[in-house]
Amino acid sequence: MTDAGERKTGDDPVRVAVVDSGANAPHPHLPRIAGGVGLAPDGSVTGDWTDHLGHGTATAAAIHEKAPDAVLYAVKVFERELATKVAALVRAIEWAVEHEIRLVNLSLGTRNKLREPELAPAIEGAVGAGTIVVSAHEHDARLWYPGSMPGVVGVVADAGQPRDEVSLVELPRGTAVRASPFPRPIPGVPPERNLHGISFAVANVTGVLARLLRERPDVRSADAAIEMLRAREG
Repeated sequence: MTDAGERKTGDDPVRVAVVDSGANAPHPHLPRIAGGVGLAPDGSVTGDWTDHLGHGTATAAAIHEKAPDAVLYAVKVFERELATKVAALVRAIEWAVEHEIRLVNLSLGTRNKLREPELAPAIEGAVGAGTIVVSAHEHDARLWYPGSMPGVVGVVADAGQPRDEVSLVELPRGTAVRASPFPRPIPGVPPERNLHGISFAVANVTGVLARLLRERPDVRSADAAIEMLRAREG
């Protein structure tokens, strides 16, 4: 595990924890990763954050594209498939809080509402520390957790949304951020044949927020981040 260092001031780049399958850098779309940690499904530390799936690298690259000055940390919870347990998600959020990370990109989640009580303490800890968690609010007409929980910036995917823009949408469980589900394009590869989905909508929102938050050290909660985006829309 790599220490994220001492708390930074508002003039410093925003630090982002990318909770995914790890990250490989340097990469044509991702020049650097500051550090990170590997977590097993039970939340225990496993070692490095090498990406064996490519998903985490593409996620981090989408964030870097929009916020090239952001300092990215890979928090690996996927090894050979895009699946893990809630304990790993909880530990990933706790790791980010312990290392005073400003934004947590949590592209994944669970559709099982029974897991909400297990996730709630970690989200409450992030809120108390001023760490903003960004996660999927809903997908395929199903709510996802923790993205639909209070204190989280929830995201929905919209293929019609430009990749470099986000917008707000009012849903029954609150305001969510709408974003494109496509990552950075690969020359010669049609977007629909590239990796795509709600994970990259979350990454696109995280990237936009990472860029905006560098100039807004006062924004330290999901609600404040939503209001910042609302003011920009207005």
